[in-house]
Amino acid sequence: MQLDRGRHELKGDGVVIPVEPQVFTLLVHLLENRDRVVSKEELLDSIWGTRFVTESTLTSRIKAARRAVGDDGRRQWIIRTVHGVGYRLVAEAVEVEPNEDRVGAGPSQGPAGNQEIGFCWSPDGVCIARATHGQGPPLVKAANWLTHLDYDWQSPVWRHWLEALGRRYQVIRYDERGCGLSDWDVDDFSLDTWVQDLETVVGDVGVDRFPLLGISQGAAVAIAYAVRHPERVSHLILYGSYARGWLANGGDERRHEQAQLLIDLARLGWGRRSPAFRQVFSSAFMPEGTRQQWQDFDELQRRSTSPDNAARFLQAFFELDVTELADQVRTPTLVLHSRGDQVWPFALGRQLAARIPASRFVPLESSNHLILEDEPAWPQFLSEIERFLST
Repeated sequence: MQLDRGRHELKGDGVVIPVEPQVFTLLVHLLENRDRVVSKEELLDSIWGTRFVTESTLTSRIKAARRAVGDDGRRQWIIRTVHGVGYRLVAEAVEVEPNEDRVGAGPSQGPAGNQEIGFCWSPDGVCIARATHGQGPPLVKAANWLTHLDYDWQSPVWRHWLEALGRRYQVIRYDERGCGLSDWDVDDFSLDTWVQDLETVVGDVGVDRFPLLGISQGAAVAIAYAVRHPERVSHLILYGSYARGWLANGGDERRHEQAQLLIDLARLGWGRRSPAFRQVFSSAFMPEGTRQQWQDFDELQRRSTSPDNAARFLQAFFELDVTELADQVRTPTLVLHSRGDQVWPFALGRQLAARIPASRFVPLESSNHLILEDEPAWPQFLSEIERFLST
């Protein structure tokens, strides 16, 4: 088992084990103080600081930490409970030189070098991971499903997005609650809390006025934020998006059945070692992708969220409805959509653009929901954004 503080990763047999930020911080604190028993009060202070949380919250994080490191409390002890006192990490630990276990890590060692990751707290106490990279005027990206602020630099799914946008802008992005480096153990997945998370990140970074990019369901968050804060959003860019999900009022029965099938598929198959279930999503998101690109997307899915959260995300996405909010947008808006998109069909993007006053709609010649680096739609996507933001 390896705990990499620099990359915020826990690995077992060379495979990254997804853990939320508070669990990772807990493991680091126990590791750094493994020569003694760490009291509950000390752990509460080190993880949550001045924020008030109950002891049951700490207990749940201890359980999650034990699961992550394979401590079942029977065959081997790794985190021992000292009743009435606290906890101690009792497994043998050896410190290695930085980067010793990162040979072949690849792209993240280059462009990601200027990325700065930080954490902020949403009003309901959820820890949100945010990052900035690149140079130029600010560009804020509303969070969307399946991101991991650190791993995205290694993943061919997102790396070209980050590199290209970072050459032109200072990109401000964050992992959605329940995803990536943000807290996974959360109660509320809703449009209001997603908008609050965006508000929190913007306030923490300290930008006043900026263009806002919303991808897939992140577009709904961007729309809601632009309506609430028109003085802050200079331009609104929406890609692969929609106004009303399949489970919202007005959807047809066939779409309802399809949505429920995908939710059940995520709940039952997301956490399995076999990628068979997750590849249903890979083939839908990138039907023109190669087998290697599908495997890369599968790895992103596995790392970025849990099976339960994947199902909860899908349920919330399918229930989203921002049709009335779209009518209220007064920010200059660019809507882009792939003609063959199999996740949110082309017609949904066109309908969304029709609802936003004076928006510009650009069809892209692709069947992929996430545009790949080697397809003609990619340079067109970038040039359309650059032209839009220069006006």
